[in-house]
Amino acid sequence: MPDPRETSLMLDPKYDASGLVTAVVTDRAGALLMVAHMNADALAATQGSGEAVFWSRSRGRLWKKGETSGNVMRVVEMRIDCDQDALWLIVDPAGPACHTGADSCFYRRIEDKRLIAL
Repeated sequence: MPDPRETSLMLDPKYDASGLVTAVVTDRAGALLMVAHMNADALAATQGSGEAVFWSRSRGRLWKKGETSGNVMRVVEMRIDCDQDALWLIVDPAGPACHTGADSCFYRRIEDKRLIAL
């Protein structure tokens, strides 16, 4: 019998043992900006405000992207994968996505055992 998460149109995120789902964030053009985590409160806050809110594992609290930098991410669209254990946020970023100041957190390529700055 198929999993109802895969066939229904009801939002029912499949949170992991820590109560989190992975959130992949891209801009409208499809550029990968960052990967973060959301719990139920972060998802609700994002849906309610229209701006990306995540669960910070290092801080142990909700974290609104751009709360200190001003580089908020306005959510254009949210999608969920087939078994509802990963989210995709399509956003309009107000500035760099990475805390380093890079446009994307993925600013280095792996070559053998070295990192190459892009």
